[in-house]
Amino acid sequence: MAIQLIGAGFGRTGTLSLKLALEQLGLAPCYHMTEVFAHPEHVALWRDAVDGRPVDWDALFAGYAATVDWPACTFWRELAAHYPDAKVLLTLRSPESWYTSVDETIYEVLRKPQPPNPALAAWHAMVTKLIDVQTFGGRFADRAHAIGVYERHAEAVQRAIPKERLLVY
Repeated sequence: MAIQLIGAGFGRTGTLSLKLALEQLGLAPCYHMTEVFAHPEHVALWRDAVDGRPVDWDALFAGYAATVDWPACTFWRELAAHYPDAKVLLTLRSPESWYTSVDETIYEVLRKPQPPNPALAAWHAMVTKLIDVQTFGGRFADRAHAIGVYERHAEAVQRAIPKERLLVY
């Protein structure tokens, strides 16, 4: 089975609810950050992607029908090219409420020191590099900067993906 739907929306745009809805609609299973917790062996593959090394997307997503949330949403361009028949779904919400939600959840975890557990430490390092460093340039605390990144991401997806392939929700 190949990926049929690529979620390009950042985390905290309803991605967990969307994962559950897509699975009820038959796009199951759907890959979400929760899958990384369920499959700690995936952290090394995501670290390769974050570090710019080649990733075997078909191996990573073997058995999955869809993706949403981080880490996959960061690689929407690569995934859209690799799965040319897949639709792309961009989930959005008010930039202000999105920022507050990310700050109170994801960044609450990222602000803590790396956990002593090696598996959790590897996940924390990968997510910190992917989201904090690469996505927000280490400047998430600058609300205007982070919201600008969020808005530019949405604009980039909408410019790059043909309308017949894109759903904005």
